Amino acid sequence: MEPLNNRHPYSFRSSADDALPTRRGVLKLGMAAGASWLTGVAELLAQQPAPGERSAGETRAQSVILLWLEGGPSQLETFDPHPGSPIAGGTKAIATRVPGLQLAEDFEQLADQMQSVSLVRSIVTKEGDHTRGAYLAKTGYRPNPTAVHPSIGAICCHELAVGGTEIPRHISILPSSSAGRGGFLGSRYDAFRIGDPAQPVSDVAGWVDQERFQRRLGDLNVVDRAFERPRRTLLAVDQPRHTLKAARRIMSSEQLAAFEVSQEPRGVLRRYGDTPFGRGCLAARRLIEVGVRCVEVNLTGWDSHAENHKIQRRLVRTLDPAFAALLADLRERDALKRTVVLCAGEFGRTPRINALDGRDHWPNGFSVALAGGGIRGGLAVGETDPHGSRDVKDPHAYADIHATILTALGIDRGKENISRAGRPIRLSEGEPIKALLG
Repeated sequence: MEPLNNRHPYSFRSSADDALPTRRGVLKLGMAAGASWLTGVAELLAQQPAPGERSAGETRAQSVILLWLEGGPSQLETFDPHPGSPIAGGTKAIATRVPGLQLAEDFEQLADQMQSVSLVRSIVTKEGDHTRGAYLAKTGYRPNPTAVHPSIGAICCHELAVGGTEIPRHISILPSSSAGRGGFLGSRYDAFRIGDPAQPVSDVAGWVDQERFQRRLGDLNVVDRAFERPRRTLLAVDQPRHTLKAARRIMSSEQLAAFEVSQEPRGVLRRYGDTPFGRGCLAARRLIEVGVRCVEVNLTGWDSHAENHKIQRRLVRTLDPAFAALLADLRERDALKRTVVLCAGEFGRTPRINALDGRDHWPNGFSVALAGGGIRGGLAVGETDPHGSRDVKDPHAYADIHATILTALGIDRGKENISRAGRPIRLSEGEPIKALLG
């Protein structure tokens, strides 16, 4: 099935994307001829941009890791505790290595890494719905029927140099329905989705022995030549061949080993928490080392309309070791300065605790964490009201977070792309947060 963003009536498609139906038709014919090794996942892999397609020159940062907290984490039980206040609901705070900067009490390991982390405690949006809020958080734009906007990961892959990366450069680990999309940049910038890195990546190995594999490729070449003869003047003629070549390159690439966290010493796995999310964070570190531009690692379940404290505490205990180990690992490998790490969800939770001991949706002042990529650490930007009003000091939009990240990556946030409807759309409408960029 064709991805939704390619069916959108106003989505932009490049000349290569215009060839997708024809290419897919050839692939289906090839599979009918016996090339069943080229699965749907392999086809997605093959759609990744070719090396040398795009270059944005040298940048201070080269990759983004997004720790996505699906469901809306409570700012009060994570990055903006107000201990002793009426809105805390009994939540306590813990001191960090940065004097005066506190976290919720269960962030014992992240507290030791806060010299590298800054908090924006004053994010304000107009989206209190999960789907719309996730779209805004990942694209910097509110949903709009005139265009499907690319996620921050898709923009990174589109704007930054490919280098020698042979595997997909935009990856979502433990993906949710909001995994990053290419939007009007095209489906080839969609995130490649994988599950728990403890398991092998599916559909990147042949299903038959090498001799039979080669026979199937020969059958597919027959179909390819038959398709090519009446269409020699079309630019689309080379697309099926390029797709097959790219898929074969990926399937044989040594870089696939970056997914194999089992290669790491047992102590390293324990350091990250040895949970699916922890293994995802470890895989993210390994993937950016081979040139992957954006890795989302998803931790779901934060939607705490009931039993808020129990849910938030359980998830923080998973997030804390993984986040802290990722930062320490990147720093030890001298890679933190080349990697922006963003930890965020679609919105926060209400200051008021409801009748079910839960907190409801609250887009009126919540927190995100940023680290690496030249972003200053040890800061808290903005303040929320300890009495629970909507008054926020130094408010910022998600667009400002995107503008800050793009600036750290050396990408011109004002660059415009033209949608299929002819509408110019900037990479970001936000303004970089100057305090974070020094």
